[in-house]
Amino acid sequence: MTTTHGRALAAGLALLLTAAASAVGAGSAAAADGTVQLPVLSARLDADAACTAGSAVLATDVPWEQVSLQLTRTWPFASGAGVTVGVVDTGVSSSAPALKGRVSAVGDAGTDCVGHGTFVAGLVGAAVADGVRFAGVAQQARILAVRGSDARGAVTAERVADGIRAAVNGGAKVVTVSAALAANTPTLRAAVALAAEKDVLVIAAAVPDTPATATSATDSPPARDYYPAADDGVLSVLDVDVDGKRPTGAYTTSSASIAAPGDGVVGIGPKKAGHYIGSGASLAAGFVAGAAALVRSVHPELTAAQTASLLRSSAYPADVPRLDPYAAVTSVLTSASAPAAAAPASPVHLPADKAAGPLRRALWPASAGLAVIIAVVWLGLVLPRGRRLGWRPTRQPERTAGPEGEAGTEGTVPVGAGAQGTTEG
Repeated sequence: MTTTHGRALAAGLALLLTAAASAVGAGSAAAADGTVQLPVLSARLDADAACTAGSAVLATDVPWEQVSLQLTRTWPFASGAGVTVGVVDTGVSSSAPALKGRVSAVGDAGTDCVGHGTFVAGLVGAAVADGVRFAGVAQQARILAVRGSDARGAVTAERVADGIRAAVNGGAKVVTVSAALAANTPTLRAAVALAAEKDVLVIAAAVPDTPATATSATDSPPARDYYPAADDGVLSVLDVDVDGKRPTGAYTTSSASIAAPGDGVVGIGPKKAGHYIGSGASLAAGFVAGAAALVRSVHPELTAAQTASLLRSSAYPADVPRLDPYAAVTSVLTSASAPAAAAPASPVHLPADKAAGPLRRALWPASAGLAVIIAVVWLGLVLPRGRRLGWRPTRQPERTAGPEGEAGTEGTVPVGAGAQGTTEG
């Protein structure tokens, strides 16, 4: 009997170890198989450089930023339908496949030599394509392309201000601005004020994109404000990586409102169906703009200021709160229709641990192995011993009918009572 018991326990332990090894191995294999080398997209082109031709490499796995933002949980509740997002950048290619039929442009902004504006617009609202798992945040939002730079990506305060005004006058309810300027100007402040007057939410990169030459944290310039992000009424966005940290050598500021993925994120190009990879607060602003479109589509009664407040209050708590579109879209503001001054602060929503899902999936095989161990031990050890000792399962007496045909309570065996009076035989 001892030998049989030992074999049963050994078999169960082997099954458990195999299940655990399978769980770890599956995760590693998926990560290795999902690695794709994507071309890097620049925010600006040299005067003699050719226009961005488009990528032929497809991102076929779900990017980390979509998992981090819980977009698959969010999409059943909101799509961005009925909301126009103005993208003040290098232009947005109206021929980009993932944005087909949803791009309108001011002037010649429907072409994009650099590709950066198209990349940002894709983060806002790119549609899913066959064989591709990448998608924008608000897939049914419309895009209004507006130039905030020259054709090669060079920006000035006047160009950015003109772009904000054009987006507001063009009917956008959300405007994302990629530029982060060191100096503010009266024209820039006036453009932001016009947006507030027209109930348009302006979202802007809190800092310039990280310098490509930065090699260490000591390369980071001192913290300071950048514009229009630091203007009153603008939702200022910082970029974070997959671990929720700032990139090495990044610009810093103390006035950011919210953080979003922006380091090594996947996006579309101005031509072809392939993808690029990019980094910077300008890209993080695109994610926030997409989330704002979702909120404004599902909560059209909210003002621009209330939308910004909801995005902040529902964000994941951190030094700079991290964007949580699911929490923002599914939050209920009981005072949403009340005047903004009278509305109480919304409670901070703590979203589910983003690592919990993958962890549970990894532990399922181990749990199955544990269940097998229990079954093996029961069959090989407990059951034979019980039979040898003359054990018999306790039978519960039949319940008698009550006076009016209902089941009575007499004769019912309470939980745990089966062990009494069963020792004979």
